Amino acid sequence: MPVGNSFKGRTGLLIAVAVVIALLIGFPAYRWFFLISLGLGIVVAAILFLWHKLRPVRAEDIEDKRPLKLD
Repeated sequence: MPVGNSFKGRTGLLIAVAVVIALLIGFPAYRWFFLISLGLGIVVAAILFLWHKLRPVRAEDIEDKRPLKLD
């Protein structure tokens, strides 16, 4: 059971975007932090995307195909 308010779907996304915009407008120092974080996130996402596109996981690469031993 979630604690506190929980916004799901489009409403949660809109609230998150509004909070980020308010922080960027209200506190100029957050702009640099936001831009650096966004840049690092994009770089990491691009590296992971290319890595898995060029080297996809195959069935023979997985050692334990049933880690929970469920039938």
